[in-house]
Amino acid sequence: MTTSQDFPQQGPQDDDAAELSQWERFGVDTTTPHSARVYDYWLGGKTNFPPDRAMGQAIEEAVPSVKQMAKANRAFQGRAVRHLAQEHGIRQFLDLGTGIPTSPNTHEIAESVSPGTRVVYVDNDPIVLAHARALMVSSPASRTTYIHADLRKPEELFADPALTATLDLTQPVGLLMIAVLMLIADEDDPWGRVAALRDALPAGSCLALTTPTADFAPEAVGKVAEAARAGGMTLVPRGYEDVLRFFDGWDLVEPGLSPVLAWRPDGEPPADPKAAYYWGGVAIKR
Repeated sequence: MTTSQDFPQQGPQDDDAAELSQWERFGVDTTTPHSARVYDYWLGGKTNFPPDRAMGQAIEEAVPSVKQMAKANRAFQGRAVRHLAQEHGIRQFLDLGTGIPTSPNTHEIAESVSPGTRVVYVDNDPIVLAHARALMVSSPASRTTYIHADLRKPEELFADPALTATLDLTQPVGLLMIAVLMLIADEDDPWGRVAALRDALPAGSCLALTTPTADFAPEAVGKVAEAARAGGMTLVPRGYEDVLRFFDGWDLVEPGLSPVLAWRPDGEPPADPKAAYYWGGVAIKR
């Protein structure tokens, strides 16, 4: 079995063909952009390749503030995890579409509120597997694990022994889907897949998600989606009503489905809450 120790642990460099070849040997496609690596580039990370940077720069031409938006989306995740731990007593999290680790990660945020948290990270990009060790570090009272799986196959995910060994599915779970549903086309029924995930969780569980939208800047976001398609990536911005459907049957907590900058901001409310083109929300299963 391949483990994260087998992968190169440093970010690839443009002039290091041997290292690129090593990543490719472990199933990492370095010739086409990948959303997790583009996001890593925007956040200032090191694990991205020339096609990822080219895609990130192309999107930045359409939306010059996209790096700030990526950071705003990440900040929403931190606030949501703290809220779930502090206000709803969530002590176990299922983080889908984890992406390349960027501190603070979910387990670090949750443990800052309540040591003893359990976290399962899920992604289907081999390069995330390469960094899985960074997601396995937790306090002695806590537990984290990483599963290489596809959120579009919820039955397989919930049957994974690593998940059931880490999470008690009879107790509330915080389900995180941060900037991941944009990668599932409408024809692949993302609403049905999210419903299957929600149905597998007990009462008291919570769902926190964000997804990009064209509601705030249709022309600019349209150019972003076009650039993504040209690069072979699926990127589907969704409107308010379509995003609201992901929470069907669950109760949204205040302030409801909101621009991510306006969702329980730290400090003063933002001058322009729609400056980051993401909807975000948190809901609870009663």
